Amino acid sequence: MHRLRHALPTLVLLAMVGLLASAEALGCPNCKDAVDTSDPDGLNVARGYFYSIILMLAMPLTLVSSFGAYVWREMRRQKAAATPVVPASESDGSGPSLP
Repeated sequence: MHRLRHALPTLVLLAMVGLLASAEALGCPNCKDAVDTSDPDGLNVARGYFYSIILMLAMPLTLVSSFGAYVWREMRRQKAAATPVVPASESDGSGPSLP
């Protein structure tokens, strides 16, 4: 109960910020719907909204996958550098024999 008393003002503040921000977020899709798509200029604006949404959705995936590929490649490179290279004459026994 003591922790809840300290967390309550923070929760109320977060709820107020969330409610205020949600009113702004609801206006964004309405811009696309308000554009008249019967004329060519309106159709181009609607197409621009579509491509910008696709770009915003694809960018986080692109960044995360690029970073993951970089880390994977560097780990493979370090593993290859740490593996000792054994010459062929020592590994298969076909080298010169000692008397």
